[in-house]
Amino acid sequence: MSETIEVRVPDIGDFSSVEVIEVLVAPGDRINPEDSLITLESDKASMEIPSPQGGVVKDLRVKVGDAISEGD
Repeated sequence: MSETIEVRVPDIGDFSSVEVIEVLVAPGDRINPEDSLITLESDKASMEIPSPQGGVVKDLRVKVGDAISEGD
């Protein structure tokens, strides 16, 4: 039986929240470690959030346009 890993937003610097501008995976997608999952954008830069390990995407809890914070 495989375990479910919840991916959290890492340190985003001095910003209290950033916007999700791109979702790069969908439920059912097979991913490898370090594959990009979503792209976030602040006033100054964009950042892709990588997968900590390989597996299959079970669920997405964000969508394009969501404002998210570190730890979400």
